Amino acid sequence: MRSSQVTIKDIARELGISASTVSRALKNHPDISEETRRAVNELADRLSYQPNAVALSLKHSRSNTIGVIIPEIVHYFFSSVISGIEDVAYEAGFTVIICQSNEMYDREVSNARALRANRVDGVLVSVSKETFSFNHLKYLQGGNIPLVFFDRIVPEIQADCVIIDDKDAAYRATMHMIDAGRRRIAHFAAPQNLIIGRDRKEGYLDALREANIPIDPKLIIEADSFEKARIAMNDLIDSKKPPDGIFAVNDLTAIGAMQTIQKRGYKIPNDISVVGFSDGRFSGITEPNLTSVDQHGYEMGTIAAEMLIDRIMNKEVDAAPRTKILQANLIVRGSSMVE
Repeated sequence: MRSSQVTIKDIARELGISASTVSRALKNHPDISEETRRAVNELADRLSYQPNAVALSLKHSRSNTIGVIIPEIVHYFFSSVISGIEDVAYEAGFTVIICQSNEMYDREVSNARALRANRVDGVLVSVSKETFSFNHLKYLQGGNIPLVFFDRIVPEIQADCVIIDDKDAAYRATMHMIDAGRRRIAHFAAPQNLIIGRDRKEGYLDALREANIPIDPKLIIEADSFEKARIAMNDLIDSKKPPDGIFAVNDLTAIGAMQTIQKRGYKIPNDISVVGFSDGRFSGITEPNLTSVDQHGYEMGTIAAEMLIDRIMNKEVDAAPRTKILQANLIVRGSSMVE
């Protein structure tokens, strides 16, 4: 028997039985005798028979595939989220298609259209920095595809969300430096169209207000990358009043600031304390080690995947959206521990 794809009909023809008998034997149906089940399964193994995934998906109205749209895979936080998603999906029998926008709106739109074209059962999304319009995400929902947002969410769209309490985490990170005696703390911020950018900035401001520290707009700089942080840090050091603390919106930004501080001859944390956000692998290999907020990426991924699969399996696309808020932890290390 020569065929690129062995079918149930091929097995039935070889054994001289009906296709329905083969189908029931493969499913261990009690009406099929042990002898017939053994013969069918042995032949199926010998011929390397595999069920037709496309046919099964049409029969069950599911592809058993979920899509993930993330800004960048290279970030430790997002790779941790993906690890959590894939572990849950694997246990539930789902395949994961991962798309990255590379922080570009147009690519995110293309990702959304490609996932709908591939008949995914649901999509997990963390939007790009450039995303101001959300029609492509509404397009997914228009195809009865449930969405779950994680980290970077879109309140304008009714969908489940998994986030951390960014405002509280930023407040505690800033207050940690204030408690250590810092009074001129700069914030390297994310774009303010992102809720995480606004919330982390607001948490920083809340800490300053509570400590009765005057807010200096010159110390709030949009710098959410390694290179932007290096430029911003040089500018601050060149100013007449450099900061004595840096609260960065992510770890790579914090590390860019640290390298510049050290190259300019300042000591961390004695002269300038630095606190990052996400607690990725780099935080433990900087010198000194970086104090950072642990975002619990793996846990966020597992919860987001569980919420999505629950929507898919229980057909509750129109049910009220749910929001899960995780509490982040500040991991204190040498970059902020002043002797």
